[in-house]
Amino acid sequence: MSMVPEVSPTTGDELIHNYTINFGPQHPAAHGVLRMVMELDGEIIERIDPHIGLLHRGTEKLIEHKTYLQALPYFDRLDYCSPLGMEYSYVLAIEKLLNLEVPIRGQYLRVLFAELTRICNHMLNLGSHVMDVGAMTPNLWLFEVREDCLNFFERAAGARMHMAWFRPGGVHQDVPLKLLTDIADWLDTRLPRLFEDAMSLVVDNRIFKQRNVDIAHVGKDDAIAWGFSGPMIRAAGIPWDIRKSQPYDVYDRMDFEIPVGTASDCYDRFMVRVEEVRQSARIMKQCLAEMPDGPVASTDRKVVPPGRAEMKASMEALIHHFKLYTEGFHVPAGEVYVATESPKGEFGVYLVSDGTNKPYRCKIRPTAFSHLQAMDFMSKGHMLPDATAILGAIDVVFGECDR
Repeated sequence: MSMVPEVSPTTGDELIHNYTINFGPQHPAAHGVLRMVMELDGEIIERIDPHIGLLHRGTEKLIEHKTYLQALPYFDRLDYCSPLGMEYSYVLAIEKLLNLEVPIRGQYLRVLFAELTRICNHMLNLGSHVMDVGAMTPNLWLFEVREDCLNFFERAAGARMHMAWFRPGGVHQDVPLKLLTDIADWLDTRLPRLFEDAMSLVVDNRIFKQRNVDIAHVGKDDAIAWGFSGPMIRAAGIPWDIRKSQPYDVYDRMDFEIPVGTASDCYDRFMVRVEEVRQSARIMKQCLAEMPDGPVASTDRKVVPPGRAEMKASMEALIHHFKLYTEGFHVPAGEVYVATESPKGEFGVYLVSDGTNKPYRCKIRPTAFSHLQAMDFMSKGHMLPDATAILGAIDVVFGECDR
């Protein structure tokens, strides 16, 4: 390769070209195994080409070779920062195909823990976003809150992250009364203290605002055209929330607001998530106040395995329990698409059943894929360090994006 600089044939001046660098896939601000090929004019971003698929595991094809119950844990491994949000769409899709009724207590428990999942997810995103642009203390405080959430999950399901607790027909098992009272105390004391203290260091901080205000502005029309959802579209001033527009379980009984932004920049995306934490706490308090007694899962034994009491009383129930887990249940032929408001946006599951015990086709509609495709559009004209703020405001997890 010649080391002689290229010169203009007319002026004789040395020509200056854009140069290309790799961002990731091991960059600490890449939020996973993301590689972005960036074309720069000095420190100004001219073009970004996201390379995804480094975490592709063939999840959809794996699901099609498992029974409906065996496929459930694969959803936990999609957005592993909010596993219950992934399970939710899947179990609702199965219930829709089966026309299966869920007991009211099971619905309340699902909504309660779906909102706890939203808080858990936002703690990670907000803290990481703050750290990506230069601060450390708020992230450590928010991880304290996230640790509380994981402990609650463990007490409910036996696992801190991959719970597999939402099941077709309800939830796997009831929760202890002490757990519900502890969550209620946490919502009134530790959560607001830690969360509001952390946010007081950030939201009016001059450096944080300089790194996020007027960065990656996206108008309403563009947000719709790029397929934004969740906090990304609400930050653009569009109050679209599936929990309100197409409510599922007992969300139609909940009283809460949809936070929206005005400037549609990275700062607005951050602040929408901040307010969503408060609204999630508000929903959880309503669930705890209105929680009825009763079963937490359907009593249809063709779909829902017998509980512990039934298995202790009857050997037939014990055999049936293991038979359901190994052979599964048959779902009537048909197809359905169900979307829920996951912490990152619209998470959809398209299921096709051929009448057997395994899905004929499972297509997952991830949230991150739609948002990441706009990375080039949002970053153009901004400086190289702004890419970390833009990526942090998207809130992307590649287990879900790459599948």
